[in-house]
Amino acid sequence: MQQKNINEYDKTYEFKDHPSIKGLKIIDGKNNFPISWLNQQGYCEYQLYLENVKGIETQPTKAMTQGSQIHQELEDIFKQDSTPAKFEDAVEASKEEASMSREVFVVAPDYGIRGYIDEIWMRPDEIVIIDDKPGRTPYESTMNQVRAYCLAFKDMTCDDRKIKAALRERGTENLFWIEVFTPDIEKQIRFTIDRMLGLFDGTKPFKATKNPKKCRPCRFKNECEHSK
Repeated sequence: MQQKNINEYDKTYEFKDHPSIKGLKIIDGKNNFPISWLNQQGYCEYQLYLENVKGIETQPTKAMTQGSQIHQELEDIFKQDSTPAKFEDAVEASKEEASMSREVFVVAPDYGIRGYIDEIWMRPDEIVIIDDKPGRTPYESTMNQVRAYCLAFKDMTCDDRKIKAALRERGTENLFWIEVFTPDIEKQIRFTIDRMLGLFDGTKPFKATKNPKKCRPCRFKNECEHSK
C-alpha cells in the first residue's frame, strides 16, 4: 500500500476564533469544534465547559503525555517513508491503487466539525478510517469520535465507496473495533454533533457525569462543583 503524506488541499477556509470559547472556531459563519471533543463529551460534558468556556488550565496527565509521544513517533516514521500528496489527488488515485495516510485533516463546515484522522486506508473498494486509542475497549465516546471523522470525510469527498470506522490499540496493529458507516450511524452521530453545537450556542446545558469513578481521576476535580 502506497504511503502518502497529505499536505495540500484544493479548498481552503477562513478560520476565526470564537470570541469567548477556547478552541472553538467560526467557519463560514458557523461554530466549528474539534472532533476530539466528542471523546471528552462522552466522558463528561462539564469538562468541556470548565476547560473551554471557563478557561481553566490543568497539567496534562501522564497518559496524555505518553499518548502524544507515541503519536509523534509514529508520525515521524511515516513521514520518512511517504511521498507528499494533495488530498483530492490521493482520494482519486486510491480508486485504482490502495494508499494509506496519517494525520489527515478533515473539515465539514456545514456540520460544524474538524479534526485530524490518525490513519486512513483508501482502497479501491472501501475507505477505512482509524483512530488510535489506549486499551482495547470501544467506549461510546471513542466510537463517536471516529464516526465524526467518517462524516467529515464523506462530506468533503462525496465518495460513494463503503466507509468503515475503526479503533486501534495505540502502538499496535490491533483493530479492536470496526463498523460500517451506515446511514443509521450517520444519523446518530449527526444528532450527537447537533447536541454539541447546542452546548456552545447556549441552547443546551453542559451535563456533568454522575459516575464518581470518572470524577476521582479527573484533572478538573478541584475546580468542579459537581466533583464527587
